[in-house]
Amino acid sequence: MINTGITTFDSVANILLLILIAYPILGSFCWLIGIVCYQFLYSHRITKFKKIDKSAEPFVTIMIPAHNEEIMIEHTINYLMNDLNYSHYEVLVIDDGSTDHTPLILKRLMDKYDNLKVIKIEKNQGKAHAFNIGVAFAKGEFILSNDADTIPEPDALWKYMNYFNTSDGQNIAAVTANMDVQNRDTIISKSQTVEFASIIGIIKRSQIGVFGNMYAYSGANTMYRRDALIDVGLFRQDRATEDISIAWDHQTSGWSTVFAPNIVFYMNVPDNLKGLYKQRKRWAKGGAEVWLTNFWKIVLHPIHFTRQVAFMIDQTFSITWSFFYFISLLLFVGSIFRFAFTGDLKQVIYLFAMSFVFITFEMFAGFLQLGAALIVDGSGQKLKYLLFMPFYTLVYWQVNSVAVVTTFIPAIRSIMGHGSGTWESPKRHMHS
Repeated sequence: MINTGITTFDSVANILLLILIAYPILGSFCWLIGIVCYQFLYSHRITKFKKIDKSAEPFVTIMIPAHNEEIMIEHTINYLMNDLNYSHYEVLVIDDGSTDHTPLILKRLMDKYDNLKVIKIEKNQGKAHAFNIGVAFAKGEFILSNDADTIPEPDALWKYMNYFNTSDGQNIAAVTANMDVQNRDTIISKSQTVEFASIIGIIKRSQIGVFGNMYAYSGANTMYRRDALIDVGLFRQDRATEDISIAWDHQTSGWSTVFAPNIVFYMNVPDNLKGLYKQRKRWAKGGAEVWLTNFWKIVLHPIHFTRQVAFMIDQTFSITWSFFYFISLLLFVGSIFRFAFTGDLKQVIYLFAMSFVFITFEMFAGFLQLGAALIVDGSGQKLKYLLFMPFYTLVYWQVNSVAVVTTFIPAIRSIMGHGSGTWESPKRHMHS
């Protein structure tokens, strides 16, 4: 407890401290309430999709920004060309300065498929830049952002159109689908199945169900309305995560966004700690950039941006909690070594007991949230992954908090005009 002798300060400080400690638990209960709102109150929720006649299918451009994707690109393009239940579409690959065999693979595939187009950018300038270049060449009224390691379900395109083709869907800027994991070979990747269902799936449902908008799209597979991309000036090219950034640009410009949990896509996820940390650094930096970019806009105009106020409060607590958790962890480890060195075993036992209580409460909240998520997501087919919840809590929390702390200063530099959109493709592994 904080005790400086200044009554008012101590009261406020201790309340904030309690909120920070309880933040994950409070968040879990809030997301559960959001799920109820989504299931019973959300107007854009579609449970029965209507098949679209071929003559009425809007033309879609499937855009794949790619940099050094020789491992996955051929598998992905072959799938998109042969396995989608849709007729009017093209695949447009933006080769962003690849230095591996990606250009040769794409050249061979162009001879095989008439509706495959490739644009070559000589110098790697980032996914957002590649996407913005591609918009100028895209024929589709709707553009599906599809990563080189991602495949949507066969019915995805016409299901996406179910949202845009409704009478109240004309203001929808983008529909983002539900992520699932292709490569479930390691504990790391299996735990990400837990995250996609529990953290990402639950949060997106809650945000959409309560506020009608979401904090971020899933950049690996989101269907954009072309006019909505142009309306906000396309993607910001100096941001770490173009999908988070444009989601905020859309909602603050008056567009609606939709999460479609019944449209599933499968992506290749990191299967080791190094790859996971690299991914989380990019996500954390992108989240901090959006927070820094929009903070004063939202805070100074809370009436105009009523829906975004809750997002901003949540993100503020999330960033603050990460610093709090990181610093607390360092103090905990330092105290353990200090008391062990001085022989004060009573204090060592006390610290471990307190940490056990804290972890127990966090685990309880996590199991509650994940259990609800796995029941809702996939009609309970993923319940077996509940076993990986303890590993997810113990490992992913550490990685996520460290990522937020280590990327906050670089995020500030990006906002000040020193950001770079260049990218490095993660190491891919082909999975059967």
